[in-house]
Amino acid sequence: MLRSLVVDNFALINHAAITFPAGLTVLTGETGAGKSILLNALNIVLGGRASLDTVRKGSEFLRVEAVFAINPASPAGEILNQQDIMLEDGDTLIINRRLNRNNGKNLILVNGRHLTLSVLRQIGEKLVDMHGQHENQSLLHQESYLDLLDMFAKDNLAGLEQYRQYFREWTELTRKIAQREADTANVYQRIDMLTWQTREIAAANLIPGEEEKVVANINRLANAEKIVRAVTNAYNLLEQDDGGGRGILALLAGLRQELEVAARYDDGLQPALAVVTDAGYQLEEVKAGLRNYNDSLEYDPEQLDKLQIRLDTIQKLRKKYGPTIEEILAYWAKAQTELAAVTNHETDLQALNQQKNDLETELHKLADNLSLTRIKLAQKLSAVITGHLNQLGMKGSRLAIKVESGGGLNLSGQDKVELLFSANPGEELKVLSKVASGGELSRIALAIKTVYARHDKVGTLVFDEIDAGIGGRTAQAVAERIARIAGFKQVLCITHLPQIAGMADHHICVDKVVADGRTITTITPLGEPERVAEIARMMYGTETSELTTANVKQILKNNSKKKEAWKKEALD
Repeated sequence: MLRSLVVDNFALINHAAITFPAGLTVLTGETGAGKSILLNALNIVLGGRASLDTVRKGSEFLRVEAVFAINPASPAGEILNQQDIMLEDGDTLIINRRLNRNNGKNLILVNGRHLTLSVLRQIGEKLVDMHGQHENQSLLHQESYLDLLDMFAKDNLAGLEQYRQYFREWTELTRKIAQREADTANVYQRIDMLTWQTREIAAANLIPGEEEKVVANINRLANAEKIVRAVTNAYNLLEQDDGGGRGILALLAGLRQELEVAARYDDGLQPALAVVTDAGYQLEEVKAGLRNYNDSLEYDPEQLDKLQIRLDTIQKLRKKYGPTIEEILAYWAKAQTELAAVTNHETDLQALNQQKNDLETELHKLADNLSLTRIKLAQKLSAVITGHLNQLGMKGSRLAIKVESGGGLNLSGQDKVELLFSANPGEELKVLSKVASGGELSRIALAIKTVYARHDKVGTLVFDEIDAGIGGRTAQAVAERIARIAGFKQVLCITHLPQIAGMADHHICVDKVVADGRTITTITPLGEPERVAEIARMMYGTETSELTTANVKQILKNNSKKKEAWKKEALD
């Protein structure tokens, strides 16, 4: 719902700040006073075209601010959520639009966030439905017709949500299949590569920790001669010195004997004796070990070559698949898993295609059922709207909702909906957008809104001079339908008809005055006495009297009773 509108420096409006309550608000005034200027300002703040020509003469900019109260779960709220824009106080949306004369810069702020004009237009379409200005009428947008029919038929379209669920699954399957088919060449290349890699790693028969052992054996065999020489020398040092004298073991035995003699007289030498004795035993073990090592060590050039080849194999695999044998084996396990998956590419693709075909068959069945339901309901809705049109002064006119089925599947089924219209008896039904005049479109919109008032998600309706060319009973019928719609949503209406003005919940008078040599448009909310006077002027011109005033008061009283009765009907 539109809460308020502030307009600065727009055409004849110097400054205006207007509050819009719920219900029906009418704007009246003499022709040329600037009533449509106000709605043009509203259109601009909703994403309409803004021209520098509309900046008030002598001003550097124009600015329009609109404040709305909206439900976060509404279509407009969903768009704001997509744009990461938070509502203020949980439900308040503030739109500011400013156009600078000097540089033509167009500034758009939505709750303090900069937005593009295209996004603002998307939001605006969900906030206000404007009728009267040809380019803004939703009736001219064919893409909205199917939603229009489905809204009327929603209780009879139980299969629509199931269809949409299946359609989303079908769309996802189609995407997967297309991706799989596009990847087919790459898949077969991947299979070849993974097959070669897994075979290469498997053929190596790698063992964790093996590389360290291979390196150690290579070092041992490659340096066998040096090892034998060093071990032999060490053995000889234990047996005898280089001069052929006593070796380390013989000297150590002599040392032990001397300490044994001394220890007989002094127990304090026992620890030293124990160390020397233990050292003798340990060195004997070392000597035996060196002898056995020399006996077992053989230089085998063939074995060395095998070890070198094995090390080369391991190092090549390390360069390709990982720095360690453990990581190479981990890569091998992962490659085997992937190979098993991609090897089933054809089988999986066939299974996906079968799923898609089965789902598509079911989709066509559901779409056919939706089409049959829509065709029946379109006939019913056409008759209901045509009935309203006849009561709105369009005698003999017909509106038909045509459902064409069998098109390509989309999220809503397979149907294309067109609105056809004939203004006069005997004339052929033709496409609405091509044959209906602006006034006819406004009344058609009114008839449709009367039917949909409870269900339409747009919170504010604007009718710009919907009363063109009507009067008498038709004017009263139009007024009553607008008032009924206002029982469910906010309605703003520019009118010259006292019948419509008399049905309003709130009344704004737009006038044009000259001040300091400049023409300005004034916008004044009317209290009850001023409202009575304005409606009297609309009914009787300037010649008003106590009798005409009393007549207007009685009309307003009767209208108030009607509106109360309609509210009770709505509650029932």
